[in-house]
Amino acid sequence: MKKNTSRVQPVDALVRNARRRHFGVATLAAIFSLFALYVAWYEAHGPKVQRNDELPITQARADDASQSANGEVVPAEVAGGNLVKRGEYLARAGDCAACHTADKARPFAGGLPINTPFGTIVTPNITPDPDTGIGQWSDADFLRAMHEGIGRSGQRLYPAFPYAEYTKVTDQDVLAIRAYLNTLTPIHYSPPGNSLTFPFNQRWLMVFWNLFNFTEGRFVPDPKQSAQWNRGAYLVQGLAHCEECHTPRNFTQGLKSSSRLSGAVQAGWHAYNITSDKTSGVGNWSDDELVSYLSTGAAPGRANAAGPMAEVVADSTQYLTREDLGSIVAYLRAVPPINGGESRPRDQWGNPADDVTALRGTAIHAVNGAQLFVANCASCHSWTGQGVGASAPGAYPSLIHNSAVGASDANNLALVILRGVSRTTKQADVLMPAFGTQLSDDQVAAITNYVTRQFGNPQSTVTADQVTQLRTQQ
Repeated sequence: MKKNTSRVQPVDALVRNARRRHFGVATLAAIFSLFALYVAWYEAHGPKVQRNDELPITQARADDASQSANGEVVPAEVAGGNLVKRGEYLARAGDCAACHTADKARPFAGGLPINTPFGTIVTPNITPDPDTGIGQWSDADFLRAMHEGIGRSGQRLYPAFPYAEYTKVTDQDVLAIRAYLNTLTPIHYSPPGNSLTFPFNQRWLMVFWNLFNFTEGRFVPDPKQSAQWNRGAYLVQGLAHCEECHTPRNFTQGLKSSSRLSGAVQAGWHAYNITSDKTSGVGNWSDDELVSYLSTGAAPGRANAAGPMAEVVADSTQYLTREDLGSIVAYLRAVPPINGGESRPRDQWGNPADDVTALRGTAIHAVNGAQLFVANCASCHSWTGQGVGASAPGAYPSLIHNSAVGASDANNLALVILRGVSRTTKQADVLMPAFGTQLSDDQVAAITNYVTRQFGNPQSTVTADQVTQLRTQQ
């Protein structure tokens, strides 16, 4: 009798395929395990990164000049002997309060939620409270966190804390910041925990992120550059961590080193290109304009700080010495230019409007950007869009030759309409009311598109759906 093999052969094929799949999975698991063992061995026995804390201090360290809480500059001969005041100045330069203060009544007590593509990270309490803060941390613990991204208990810190930049800060400056934090009022407060999806809630995986995105080691001055350039590089690359906002990210959310400072989007806000490119960057700004922007938040005819940058100015850069601001500018001047594809500089768009004349006696039956602008914006910015007060510290800025209006995307302008502006400096208290609760998404989009068409880049527009999404951004 002839044997029937019609069923046996398919079964055998299935078994062979299953074995191949199991073999493939086992092989991948073995490779991963070997790689993990290598990483563990390398961390324990690999070559240590050479420290450069004792390099020429005049080129690399933070200025001895400091400032008191009321903004007064402390002379170098005084600040050099006052570790706490120097630490206060450095904490201002690093803008530590921005992330570690969710409630102004609890400064440095943490609790600020930071949204990432992998979930929400909540900032910790860094007051000297012994139970909920860093009161029991040793100086070595603090140095390790700042330089290596490792917490007191040995846990890996997430890079929302910019240790990838702080690693460049000298031991002396880190310990000065620590001395200042020790003088803060201890606040007993435990912020909520992080909310990260698996596997991103596994801190040990940061080992692999660090392999691709982190190089531990202090700033090394470039002997071919001036002391001013080195000082600016030390601040921009390190304590001020400018790249965290102004550099686009790769798929792991690390910084794209090939596109340094060429601009990026953070929580809906566009942190603009600050390379030396004359069209897309700040290459056509004067030194005085850049210093003015960093110290006051305003550079008439160029830009006015809003959103996160307004906070940076109010909490950090306005307190920097003129020398440090000049060093930052000198360094930015030397950053290689990167063109973002713009056809003309953001601040070179626009003409005065005369729509108010055409609107007189006209019945409006639909959402009309010009009519909404005249009704909501013209009292401060003038119906011509030329602003009120010229270049005075408290002036209502012109919308013509304005970076937010001439940008290639209209996100920042729409967010300013939604959320307003609040920026307090030693020169002025700038306030623009938020219209988010008064205007619908259609109306915000209509005003935004009218302003960009008339006073800025006419190709830059938003839809009502995009405004809806911007409302949800934190």
